[in-house]
Amino acid sequence: MRLILVGPPGAGKGTQAAGLVDRYGITHLSTGDMLRAAVKEGTELGKQADEFMKKGHLVPDEVVIGMVLERIQKDDCAKGFLLDGFPRTRPQAEALDVALADAGADLDAVVLIEVADELIEERITGRRSDPDTGEIYHISFNPPPADVADRVVQRKDDTAEACRARLDKYHSETAPIVPFYEAKGILKRVDGVGSPSEVGERIATVLA
Repeated sequence: MRLILVGPPGAGKGTQAAGLVDRYGITHLSTGDMLRAAVKEGTELGKQADEFMKKGHLVPDEVVIGMVLERIQKDDCAKGFLLDGFPRTRPQAEALDVALADAGADLDAVVLIEVADELIEERITGRRSDPDTGEIYHISFNPPPADVADRVVQRKDDTAEACRARLDKYHSETAPIVPFYEAKGILKRVDGVGSPSEVGERIATVLA
């Protein structure tokens, strides 16, 4: 099973990715982890990526796609993979699609977790972090216990302004990949409202 998981920030992609990896016995591929590993190992692509990152530039799509192609050849991807963090734009999706087809590793499905913006904002702005333990709470869904309530804080990423900026970026840059995959007939839409287990069951149903 070769999958990509798409959805707005706060849609629950991380939680569902872990469930999919367990359910299908596939490998979770994070492009961020791949970049760091390639740089550490000193591979040719890693050296190229390092040059860009040292200058504060984004790593070009062709370098990232090259790393993806290298990574999926490894034994732990024999049963499939879940690609996380890439593609983020339609040109990336189109380039990745060509590269995977050339490698004989076409995607089986792209799962889109759909959650309305107002619910995303409620989820994200309600988060609170315990600076002592790192535990994450939510003022509505999972309130902090009384003995830590006074010390929890809202992270900068979780403010309303930061949330709206991330949603704007998602809609302008990432959402355009949805019609691309829909036209290919591999997009699976899933309602992301509900408990993690409920959403996980919906994903399992559309992938069956």
